[in-house]
Amino acid sequence: MTMELKMLAWALVLGLVHVLLAAALATAQRGLKWNASNRDGDARPLSGFAARATRASSNFLETFAFFAAAVLAVVAAQKTSASTALGAQIYLWARVAYLPVYVIGVPYLRTAVWAVGFWGMLQVIEGLF
Repeated sequence: MTMELKMLAWALVLGLVHVLLAAALATAQRGLKWNASNRDGDARPLSGFAARATRASSNFLETFAFFAAAVLAVVAAQKTSASTALGAQIYLWARVAYLPVYVIGVPYLRTAVWAVGFWGMLQVIEGLF
C-alpha cells in the first residue's frame, strides 16, 4: 500500500473521530434525551467546545473530499512520489493538530494549521500535473 493510501485510511479514522467528538460534546450540552429524540424543531444552539467541535468536523468534511479524490487520482495514475507522500502526511498531521487547536479556540494558530494542511493537499494534487 502506498503512503498516500495509508494517509487516506488514517484520514478516514480521523473523520470518524471528528464526528464522534462533535456528537459527544453536542449530547453533553443538549442532553441524551435530545440526542435520542427525532430532533423535530429547532435545536438549542451549541456554544463553546461543542460548537467549535461541530465546526471543525464540518471543516474536515469540506477538505476531506478533495484530499481523497487527489490521493485516489494520484494512485490510479501511478504518479505517486516522495512529494505526494509527504503532502499526504502533512495533510493528515495538520488535520490531526487542527481538531484540538480549533476546539480549544486558538484563532490564529487554527488558521495557520489549516493552511499547512491545505498546502499538503496541494502537494498531492501537484503530482497529477
